[in-house]
Amino acid sequence: MSVFEGAGVALVTPMKPNGEVNYEKLEEILEEQIAGGTDAIIACGTTGEASTLTHEEHLDVIRHTCKTVAGRIPVIAGTGSNCTETAIYLSKEAEQAGADGVLVVSPYYNKATQKGLTAHFTAIANAITIPVILYNIPGRTGVNIQPQTIVDLCRNVENIVGVKEASGNFSEIASLMSLAEGCVDVYSGNDNQIVPLLSLGGKGVISVLSNVAPRKVHDICASYFAGDVKRSMELQLQAIPLINELFREVNPIPVKAAMNLMGKEVGPLRMPLTEMEPENQKLLKKAMEAYQLG
Repeated sequence: MSVFEGAGVALVTPMKPNGEVNYEKLEEILEEQIAGGTDAIIACGTTGEASTLTHEEHLDVIRHTCKTVAGRIPVIAGTGSNCTETAIYLSKEAEQAGADGVLVVSPYYNKATQKGLTAHFTAIANAITIPVILYNIPGRTGVNIQPQTIVDLCRNVENIVGVKEASGNFSEIASLMSLAEGCVDVYSGNDNQIVPLLSLGGKGVISVLSNVAPRKVHDICASYFAGDVKRSMELQLQAIPLINELFREVNPIPVKAAMNLMGKEVGPLRMPLTEMEPENQKLLKKAMEAYQLG
């Protein structure tokens, strides 16, 4: 059984003006996501600035998220690290906090071999009992989890159930789907590729766009699953101009800017990320207005 189907939001981590995590605002945006039809919460991923949270902050955000969501929809905790022992620690703590699953990125900087990736992910999964979703994003990590590696992990490790695919390489994703024969739950890691991935048998998306348009991203998936592929395609295409602006600068710079433009007051970014360039923010605002976002 899949951890979730549909639109999961890769949630931002709101900050106070002084850079501290804003837990009150976190509760607020979680309630907005649930009310907006989001199918799952993904806490402390790339969009959540996990790389600049301390371990204790990281775990506190996961705990607070699980407590606030209170079982209404699944919570998947980002617990990846380029250190296997750290990833095990974070994953065990996330399970104890009540997370329904973990999202584990491939080790960055180390650039492990496929054998190393297999050992890394297996060790993490064996340390917990909740489902593990792998996260393949070679553009950030410098290493690609090959299709056969993903399939072997899902077949041989009971609680490794799927992958967030953000490589953008559809030839490779098609090969993965062919090899998997249904044993791998695949989620789009790119908002501009939701419908193409669903057409290959994907389960949904882990979405940045959902931070500002949860209902619309939910409807892209729900329409597809209901058999209205034309409507799903139309919603996907309508979102493309805004998606392009949400990635004009590195994520999560634009999405935090967008949320602040909407009055959601999610605060600043942590260095080394800096605020969006004024000219790019104008383009973002124009795209938001065209997409009928405040």
